[in-house]
Amino acid sequence: MKTKEKELTQLNEKIKKCKKCELWKMRNNVVPGEGSSNTKVMIIGQAPGVQEDKTGRPFVGPAGKFLNYLLELAGLNRKEIFITSPLKCLPQPPVNRKPKKNEIEACLPWLKKQIEIINPEILILLGEVAFSVFFPDKKLKDFRGKWIEEKNRKFFVTYHPAAGIRFPKIKKILEEDFKKLKTLIF
Repeated sequence: MKTKEKELTQLNEKIKKCKKCELWKMRNNVVPGEGSSNTKVMIIGQAPGVQEDKTGRPFVGPAGKFLNYLLELAGLNRKEIFITSPLKCLPQPPVNRKPKKNEIEACLPWLKKQIEIINPEILILLGEVAFSVFFPDKKLKDFRGKWIEEKNRKFFVTYHPAAGIRFPKIKKILEEDFKKLKTLIF
């Protein structure tokens, strides 16, 4: 096993035992993330949903199916990137609520360690939660569809795929953003 893979596997074992916030009491599965440990592209969403909690895998529900389509538009292979989120457990009750600040803060060291191990060049931030983790004093609407370069990394900011499912206008924006990504990454 390669060093990065081994480090991620060990980190995932620690994440699975995490009890830093109350979410561990209600989860079925921890969702640390998945994909290549040797990628230059990392996608960061919001938090696991119901399907992710059932399977332990990120973006496998309706938003995940839409994300797969968006990845195709960008010329990205899901197996060749790494997909995760700031939260590793389903925020509930109620199901699929927005994560609380203290939950994000408790879980953030896991995400930071994943980034440290993988060391991606590009982070694609999906939605307000992912964006605010890295840019707490900025508004997503001011940076959507744009690159931000900071700390030797490039961040691409767009909406969360779940918003694209609910709102046709945002779906079109997401499609355009991911088409733009294709020209910018390759």
